[in-house]
Amino acid sequence: MRPGLILLDEPTANLDPAGVLEVRDAVGRCLDKTGATLVVVEHRVSVWKDLVDRIVVLQPGSAAGSAASPATSAVLLDGPPDQVLAEARDMLIGAGVWVPGYVPATRRRVSAGSGDLLLAAEDLAVSRERPRRRGFRTIPPVPVQQGITALVRSGQALTVTGPNGAGKSTFALTLAGLLAPVAGKVSAAVELSEGAGIDPFKWKANQLISRIGTVFQEPEHQFVTGRVLDELMFGPRHLGHGEERVDELLERLRLTHLVDANPYTLSGGEKRRLSVATVLAAHPRVLVLDEPTFGQDANTWAELASFLSELLDAGTSVVSVTHDQEFSAVLGGAELRLGPASRGGARQEAGAA
Repeated sequence: MRPGLILLDEPTANLDPAGVLEVRDAVGRCLDKTGATLVVVEHRVSVWKDLVDRIVVLQPGSAAGSAASPATSAVLLDGPPDQVLAEARDMLIGAGVWVPGYVPATRRRVSAGSGDLLLAAEDLAVSRERPRRRGFRTIPPVPVQQGITALVRSGQALTVTGPNGAGKSTFALTLAGLLAPVAGKVSAAVELSEGAGIDPFKWKANQLISRIGTVFQEPEHQFVTGRVLDELMFGPRHLGHGEERVDELLERLRLTHLVDANPYTLSGGEKRRLSVATVLAAHPRVLVLDEPTFGQDANTWAELASFLSELLDAGTSVVSVTHDQEFSAVLGGAELRLGPASRGGARQEAGAA
């Protein structure tokens, strides 16, 4: 459209590393051809540092005051990138900005987990399509990936990686019992199923949420109430236990000041933290998280990664679909890499990360 002004709000948050560079380079080519002005809102500065002329750092919302009670300027810093990053590096790190070359400290794992098998995917084929009827025949969906084999063990992490569109989210939903396999099977071990049967897809809702908790790629897809506190209490109230964890989750994931807000009015990063918190409130044995760290500043990222590290040490299993290599390094465990989406029969194996 050859715009004169390009406004981008975290445009690469859910992209694989190659996709991040493709988007940045495409924006750069557009700027060269059109002379447009670029404004990009971003926690991770390094991607855009060489493409912008200024970095503007804003005060926290409450620090900037309001019309009724004015305070200091909302703009904390404004200057050339190298100058701002050099002169205010420590302050920016303290504020949670992803300064180039900086990775926040996180809690270290102290346990390798028991390794007890909880979930197994065997020769799995996955798709979001549904079977179609053609006359007297049922036409099965065309799988986006097939031949996937993976094991989920107590107290251990499994990271699912691969390019955008490879079927990572579809695999995660199938592993979590929310989509039916096209072929192959997902089986729950006795330790996880506890009488509910070995097929998670056949479990009832209250059987599922106490065993396998899923954080969707789009946070809005799992909100069911109109208030943050009610959202967090929803699972525990249906299970009849777990309400005592809500206050801890609000504090640890920095949501305390939002208890009365409507979940749909939160920022992208706040929605992501709330979606994670609502699943944790039910205290499931297995967590399936789709891009759990998108939209987070460095401080909230470190708190979330440390919290999940604690849960792993306590015996919870964590399956993460993510492009965040630093996050994967914190959790450790195995890596399952899916290749580009295909109709072939390539077998995918989970190996050590």
